[in-house]
Amino acid sequence: MYAKTILFATDYSLSTDEILIYAASLAREKGAKLLVTHVSRLEQYPVGELFDEEPEPSDQEVDELESVAPLDPKMVCEHRLLYGDPADEILKLADAECVDAIVLGTRGHPRLARLFGGGVAEKVKRAAHCPVYVYHSRGQTDPVQPAGSTSTT
Repeated sequence: MYAKTILFATDYSLSTDEILIYAASLAREKGAKLLVTHVSRLEQYPVGELFDEEPEPSDQEVDELESVAPLDPKMVCEHRLLYGDPADEILKLADAECVDAIVLGTRGHPRLARLFGGGVAEKVKRAAHCPVYVYHSRGQTDPVQPAGSTSTT
């Protein structure tokens, strides 16, 4: 029997807490664990340095990621800190963990992002093997829309 998993990708934006509530609710409804991830923009491998082993993330990065946790202490929750292109890393993790759904937020102007090749949410929606729920944040929060549905704003 395979375990169900909901992947919540956070960028630590102001709407993170609201999106987390939705992701945790979805995980609870599906009887799934919640996998919280962040793709760091910091360099994992500083330029010009050689490493025999993969460098460890900083305590600050780990603490920040682990602070994004559901309010329900009984919910099974794991955290993963990734490095690289956000869309690519989210998709790789989703495939590796065989997640049942991805929840993430988006900011800004999706039409403008599409014009320039798409933002992270758009790229993930196009390539994911599972449903993608995108939470639109534009100063005020809109309801979460599953990929392929239309927003009312």
